Amino acid sequence: MRQGRKARRVADATPKRKVDYRNLKNPFPPMKAFSDDHIAQMHHAALDMLETLGIKVLLPEARDIFRQGGAKVDDSTEMVFIGREIIEAALASAPKSIAVAGGARDRDIVLELGSLVFQPGAGAPHATDRVKGRRPGTWQDYQDLTRLTQHFDVMHMIPPLIEPQDIPIHLRHYATMEAQMTLTDKVPFVFSRGTPQVEQSFEMLRDFRGLSEAQFASGAQCYTIINTNSPRTIDIPMAQGLIDFAKAGQLSIVTPFTLMGAMAPITVAGAITLSHTEALAAIALTQLSNAGAPVCYGTFTSNVHMKSGAPVFGTPEHFRASLAAGQLARLIGLPWRSASGSAANLNDVQAANETQFGTWGCLMAGATVIIHAAGWLEGGLTVSYEKLITDMEVLQMVAELCAAGETAGADLGLDAIAEVQPSGHFFGTPHTMERYQTEFYEPLVADYSNYGTWQERGELDATTRATGIWQDILAQPNDLKLDGEAVGDLKDYITKATEAGGAPPVS
Repeated sequence: MRQGRKARRVADATPKRKVDYRNLKNPFPPMKAFSDDHIAQMHHAALDMLETLGIKVLLPEARDIFRQGGAKVDDSTEMVFIGREIIEAALASAPKSIAVAGGARDRDIVLELGSLVFQPGAGAPHATDRVKGRRPGTWQDYQDLTRLTQHFDVMHMIPPLIEPQDIPIHLRHYATMEAQMTLTDKVPFVFSRGTPQVEQSFEMLRDFRGLSEAQFASGAQCYTIINTNSPRTIDIPMAQGLIDFAKAGQLSIVTPFTLMGAMAPITVAGAITLSHTEALAAIALTQLSNAGAPVCYGTFTSNVHMKSGAPVFGTPEHFRASLAAGQLARLIGLPWRSASGSAANLNDVQAANETQFGTWGCLMAGATVIIHAAGWLEGGLTVSYEKLITDMEVLQMVAELCAAGETAGADLGLDAIAEVQPSGHFFGTPHTMERYQTEFYEPLVADYSNYGTWQERGELDATTRATGIWQDILAQPNDLKLDGEAVGDLKDYITKATEAGGAPPVS
């Protein structure tokens, strides 16, 4: 017993390595997939398509906004033809730097070219782990994954992690908003599933944060994801979401999902040109609804497996598409979102390779926000608890590269080099002894022990070790400092809204 207490005292006395993964800047020079001339050609082709081929807009209100903004509209076909002067004006009014408030001031983020923000996998109908196996996503899974995202500072925004399918969809936004406000203080996500749900989500967030209507509208407090229906369609809930978020001064991240050879041309250039076309149309709708409204450019372009038609990710084509999207984002000057991901069915080598390769494509492309960077499996059908942990190792190592800097020459170790004789070693030098406990990144899940020691410890592979890590995190109490009155008011709001019938989604 005494030895155990002594060991704990020694461990507590070990210097803690100071890290800051909250405000990252991308340190890598952006790569190019195409020449600048070819990128300009793709941009002009997108402008030509919007003018001549048009885009289908299913929401009458959105068509009216486009019409009032000068676009040609054919209500009989629901087609909108957007002149390039409208797009140019929209790109001029869209902010190039967007501050988004978290639940605590030290969780605020700024989205602009050069900044780097990570999100875990999102939008999955299923969850999986080694304990319970693969299953439809539940309310408990949503809470657990929210808490895991909160735990790691390298995750900056809460995405729609999984669908809690044990909660009816007309009540689901109450549950997801409650979790985001009481289990995390990071930037929250609001589903665009029709004006009633959006307005209620805004109201819950506004009141929980103690903001007036004017304060809420004065800056972005949350965000949504807008996916166009490729090719060249903006459906009713997405168009309504663009309008609702723009009018409320909240952030829309416009992300066409274009799969080469399926809903987009089979070439990288063709797929990205189509994605760019759709993104420009959606961005224009936000600015016609409210000039200056925060909006992010986005893309999620990969290819399909041509023998099966299944979406694939982390491929060379996915990588090149991210690079091309980054070139277009820099051309128009907007912060932008890209995506990693994996089509693997379990947390294995394929899954790790695909996610890491996809993530590096986003990093080399200069993406502002990278989603699906941890935990995503089966092309988005599942979020894995273990994969979230093993991917976190890579993201933290990337964050270390972002945070690395010069230290006015002390890092050169010139005294140590002079002290150690040829063929000597540096283990015991003062330079080493001062730094050995804090100099290197401390692995989250990796095991650096030799084979014999690893055997003695049970021969646990990385996925098995990851299970213990997420279990330990979830066993800890929620340490957020919450306003008890605000929590009580939120629960009262949800109870009354539920009794009143909730808010059905709009489609």
